Amino acid sequence: MGARKKEANRRERQGTSNDGMANVKVKGENFYRNAKKLKTLNMLKDGKAQRNAEGKITKAASYQSREIPKARVEPNRKWFGNTRVISQDALDSFRQAVAERAADPYQVLLKTNKLPMSLIRDNENTKNGIKQHQAKIAVESEPFGDTFGPKSQRKRVKLSASSAADLADESVKMHDKYLERLEENKLLSGTSGQTADETQGQQDCELTTAREAIFSKGQSKRIWNELYKVIDSSDVVIHVLDARDPDGTRCRSVEKYIREEAPHKHLVFVLNKCDLVPTKIAAQWVRYLSKEYPTLAFHASMTNSFGKGSLITLLRQFSGLHANRKQISVGFIGYPNTGKSSIINTLRNKRVCTVAPIAGETKVWQFITLMRRIYLIDCPGVVPPSQGDTEEEILLRGVVRVENVENPAQYVEAVLRRTQTRHIEKTYELQASEWNDDPVEFLSILARKGGRLLKGGEPDLDGVAKMVLNDFLRGKIPWFTPPPNKDAGESAEGFEGREGRLGEMPGKRKAATLDVDQEDGDGEQEAAGPASGTDGLDDNRNEEASTHDQEDDFEQFDDEDDDTSDDESDDAGGIKV
Repeated sequence: MGARKKEANRRERQGTSNDGMANVKVKGENFYRNAKKLKTLNMLKDGKAQRNAEGKITKAASYQSREIPKARVEPNRKWFGNTRVISQDALDSFRQAVAERAADPYQVLLKTNKLPMSLIRDNENTKNGIKQHQAKIAVESEPFGDTFGPKSQRKRVKLSASSAADLADESVKMHDKYLERLEENKLLSGTSGQTADETQGQQDCELTTAREAIFSKGQSKRIWNELYKVIDSSDVVIHVLDARDPDGTRCRSVEKYIREEAPHKHLVFVLNKCDLVPTKIAAQWVRYLSKEYPTLAFHASMTNSFGKGSLITLLRQFSGLHANRKQISVGFIGYPNTGKSSIINTLRNKRVCTVAPIAGETKVWQFITLMRRIYLIDCPGVVPPSQGDTEEEILLRGVVRVENVENPAQYVEAVLRRTQTRHIEKTYELQASEWNDDPVEFLSILARKGGRLLKGGEPDLDGVAKMVLNDFLRGKIPWFTPPPNKDAGESAEGFEGREGRLGEMPGKRKAATLDVDQEDGDGEQEAAGPASGTDGLDDNRNEEASTHDQEDDFEQFDDEDDDTSDDESDDAGGIKV
């Protein structure tokens, strides 16, 4: 039997349950302080040194000892085992390889914090790969003695005036110039002859422009706040473009913001409304935009969509890249009336967002669940401010509502200039010889034909002009913008990649399909000429096919029983999506 067990038995026989140490107390413990309270007090006065009767320190306070510790770090060979020296050529080749991977839009660099990204990001505004503020760079580059202290070298502010009187004269001249600008703007706006009572509601000394207020829609602070909320909350940002004018509906300022301030977010282009343009043009735009960011062609429709499977597959791949997260968010941004809400409805195959063929239907951002790990964010349309955009360009992009535009007849000339005459003739059943490129005469004929007359038999030009503009924006009148390479006169070989059908994987085209296409092409060539039955997207197409005029690309919009289509066209312009 052990000693402890014997001692316990003895205590049990004698009726004692302790070892006689119950009345032993810690130093300083009394009736008012227990051991726990005393421990807390000792911890608080630990910073004081202990002294003897003569006042000399017998025990120094914590971290206050003057004795130098005898410590020596033992050297180890492993200190130098993980180092490597490479030549400058090897470093340059590595830097070039990392830059190529980072610049490739179809490759994603994950966990860039563990990669030497400073090798490719070093420039005049960065330090060790981190963007620095210009003022901070200036402060860090100046010595402390030259900036502060009695020997500081402060630079005097450069002023155009040497005295207070000269400064006052300069202010008077600036005020006179400002008043001249005010008067000039009043003359341009037509309010120079108004009296003081008539201009009472207007603020004095306010520069106004002659542009209508409707053309400033989509630029308010509220909409920009919604946009930045969507960008901050999204892991993948989808920029929706109009396939008829992709370059005009790009928000380049937003792209620059994402590229510089949020490089970890993935940006993807989606060409919506690709059913309104020939397949050849849509394929060329996809190849052109794919050089910068991944680009997909899409047709938003609840019943007959195109590109839905490709977009969902791409979102699943992004979800797989971020497997450590519970879910990812996908934000849709872009110009108004480009079809952001329609794409979300197509992906869900359900009407979860309100849609309309007019701009400004979506007011606030909203979250939509696509699947368990993917959430979609709808965003109002935003219009980046640009001084170079005219009212005509803003209106024809579908940014503003046509019914709110004053004097819409002045923009019909741009519609006639962008579209082909034969499509205008077919849409409104008119002849080009009737109006002779006169937009006012064209509107008058159209108004009299439709019975849209005002009092006294005058044609309703504004009402008919709004109808024509709506037909232009909503796809009733076919039109598109050719890619930049085609404008420059380059052949189709200027685009990288295989020139195949939209949505077709490279190398997956079967030989049987080629034979069927060739047989169909031979049959149509016998009936309509040597080039009217070509597909327009085959690999063996001659170079002359890439230099056809814009009017030949819309042959797919003509009826099969149109007798004039074979004579006017040289190319079928691709197939329908």
